[in-house]
Amino acid sequence: MHGEPTAQTPRPRRIGLFGGTFDPVHVGHLQLAALARQALGLDEVRFIPCRISPHKAGGAAASGDDRLRMLRLATAPLEWAVVDDLELRRTGPSYSHDTAAELARQNPGSRLYWIMGGDQWEALPRWNQPERLAGLVEFIVIARGASPAPREGFRLHAVAGEHPASATAIRQALRGAAKGRPPANPWLPAAVAEYIGRRGLY
Repeated sequence: MHGEPTAQTPRPRRIGLFGGTFDPVHVGHLQLAALARQALGLDEVRFIPCRISPHKAGGAAASGDDRLRMLRLATAPLEWAVVDDLELRRTGPSYSHDTAAELARQNPGSRLYWIMGGDQWEALPRWNQPERLAGLVEFIVIARGASPAPREGFRLHAVAGEHPASATAIRQALRGAAKGRPPANPWLPAAVAEYIGRRGLY
């Protein structure tokens, strides 16, 4: 019929933002990213290693360059994963609202989703300018047990899930391993374990 659209308007690109120290990146991180992607139909997930996390004291154990290389090795088989060094190129603490604002500028018309765990969702009001972040992104909160409580002005997508991996426990195990030997750890991607052993990290 005259006047009807000949094609559907394409949906906005959906981009998941997954920030953290990734010190080191482990299988649990990859599983949570895949879970978020599947639940919300994300076109890509951007892994964003921070330079200095404002939520953690003492900084990272591995350098930004090493953490970036490990992320690239871990995500190489995943066609939907992108490693973004935006925060590593920035000076000072990594504030999520600044990162989201820059990625919104780089990806006009896209829908941005911030991927986080239930503990981070509970702590979000104490983040730097959480309302600004909420105006830029929707939140994918992956948590076990009870669903995260809604928060006025924050667009929440609750996804059930968990993983038992711990970067802290992995680092502790690595410190007890012989230097120069690939660590035997079921939560480390093989390429990351090989890199850690070769570089003598942790």
